[in-house]
Amino acid sequence: MKTKYILFFCLFLGILVSYGFLSHKNDTTNPFIVVLDAGHGGKDSGNRGNGYLEKDIVLDVTLQVGKLLSREEGFKVIYTRKSDVFIELKARGPIANEADADIFVSIHCNSHHTQAYGAETFVMGVDKSGKNLETAKRENEVIFLEDNYLEKYEGFDPNSPESLIGLTLMQEEYLDQSIMLAGLIQNNMVNNLKRKDRSVKSGPFWVLHSSYMPSVLVELGFLTHKSEGKYVNSKKGRKEMAEQIAKGIIAYRNNIALATSDFQNPEITEEEIEEAIETTEERIYDGITFKVQLAASSKKLTTEPYNFKGLKEISRNKEDGLFKYYYGDTSNYNKIQLMKAFAREKGFSSAYVVAFQGDKKVRLADVLKAEDR
Repeated sequence: MKTKYILFFCLFLGILVSYGFLSHKNDTTNPFIVVLDAGHGGKDSGNRGNGYLEKDIVLDVTLQVGKLLSREEGFKVIYTRKSDVFIELKARGPIANEADADIFVSIHCNSHHTQAYGAETFVMGVDKSGKNLETAKRENEVIFLEDNYLEKYEGFDPNSPESLIGLTLMQEEYLDQSIMLAGLIQNNMVNNLKRKDRSVKSGPFWVLHSSYMPSVLVELGFLTHKSEGKYVNSKKGRKEMAEQIAKGIIAYRNNIALATSDFQNPEITEEEIEEAIETTEERIYDGITFKVQLAASSKKLTTEPYNFKGLKEISRNKEDGLFKYYYGDTSNYNKIQLMKAFAREKGFSSAYVVAFQGDKKVRLADVLKAEDR
């Protein structure tokens, strides 16, 4: 099966080239800029679950992530802090903006009055259900430690759900890329470290609110949980988590580099895509439906072609408080790969394939592995 897949992949690339999808651009002159934000610091200790100090843990993990990324060709790493200093919440996002960063990653530890545990990753968004407001409130409360916070934050109250929900969604434009980045980091933390999956979520975090690029907030785990707190605080745990965050960032950079390749023929049509599909061998997965995820947004759009750069076969589904927009609907994996390439050529540079079994979304990697067995 693996040989068959490699043969298809070679054929797939050949079709893309012949139809003008790919160019030979290999521009390595511009580094991929990552701004890493170690939460809290200085007079703001963060949470102190089980006597551990969040500010020290996240600084250590952040510096380790940066060190791993700096070893990779083409990366430039910038830190909001590299020592135990207090950086105002309002100043962290602008550091990334001034650097014209490609992504912003803020690292924290969680806490709860129960024995809750697990890793979770957040993107900027409004959680109207209220489930994620408590986490957002805890992370935003550092505002109270700042001088003149009422003037600086224009009356914003971290303890007020109305204020949290009222945050302007500057991150809207980058939401789909943020979700992709968050998903790669979250999957690594869960699958490679066997952690409980608390999923990718949206929440109104001020530190993400003011950054003008894909941005995520990583909660390493709950310091208040007896065993997880010990793991997160340990030298072994910090090293392992830093490795998985770095791997997620590297995978994201590689995905974006592929997705944003220049295309030689911007006039390719859906009819030409159908002709290309007919020349490939079908790869059918019984009981599985593949779709191309184009975007995720808090806005509800009609699924007409004019809203999606002329693409047809658009569907919409509400998941975790967000509207997700999909292109295509097929059990033929080869077909959906070509449709993904077409979507990217049309301007949806971060489009990617997702899989459904019935109405339930399932991991694409698990679907592909099952057939290879």
